[in-house]
Amino acid sequence: FGFRLLHQYPFAELADERTQSWPLVASPWQAASILSVYLLLVHFAPKWMARLKPLQLRLPLFGYNLLMALLNAHICLELFTAARALNYSAKCQPCRVSYDPHEMRIASAFWWFYISKILEFADTAFFILRKKWSQLTFLHLYHHSSMFVICWIVVKWIPTGSTFVPALMNSFVHIIMYGYYSLSALGPRLHPYLWWKCYLTRLQLLQFALGLAWGVQAIASRCQYQPWLSYTGVAYMLSFLFLFGRFYAQKYTQNGGKCNK
Repeated sequence: FGFRLLHQYPFAELADERTQSWPLVASPWQAASILSVYLLLVHFAPKWMARLKPLQLRLPLFGYNLLMALLNAHICLELFTAARALNYSAKCQPCRVSYDPHEMRIASAFWWFYISKILEFADTAFFILRKKWSQLTFLHLYHHSSMFVICWIVVKWIPTGSTFVPALMNSFVHIIMYGYYSLSALGPRLHPYLWWKCYLTRLQLLQFALGLAWGVQAIASRCQYQPWLSYTGVAYMLSFLFLFGRFYAQKYTQNGGKCNK
């Protein structure tokens, strides 16, 4: 009875049958365990690092960021080409449980999108190992934790339909973001050429604004695509616009809105 209880959870019967055998998808307890380990890392690792010297980690940082840029490029390309082959609508695309090769490409891209959010926890680990305490903000932890949970929900229940639009935008932004960080990791000689960092934040704000507009139009047009997800997405984009907007204002408006800070 106890074993059965552990494997019962709300809406289990509505999960997409195609992804349930894929690694780290089927059980919510696996996702909860991963998130718990991440939060424990955030709580205990800084105390452990307090007695040690900060590490530079230039080569690991370069390799990690380059890998993440390439992974997001793969996700973005797969979502774009498969959705185009299926004539997906960017405004409203109902969900399908189909084993069509292009549909499976989209589902697979969503799985890699979910895996990328697990790999992104390394961002936090690198901050801790380098003692970049100012980077461990509520925005950083909220961003990584919530995106992981949302991507698990997506790949388990709805790796299809209109979900491809925000995932496509996010993976595209992450190509540029991790490309920037891979160059930044090469050392101070390149830093004079990386003056455009604040434009990354502007690009992220644009992403959230477009995501908000997309969610609102989906609700207004009564798109037959998981209405609860549209409402959740709108609220989520509002939270990001507020938090990233506040970060941008604090970091750059004191510099007259210039990006060379």
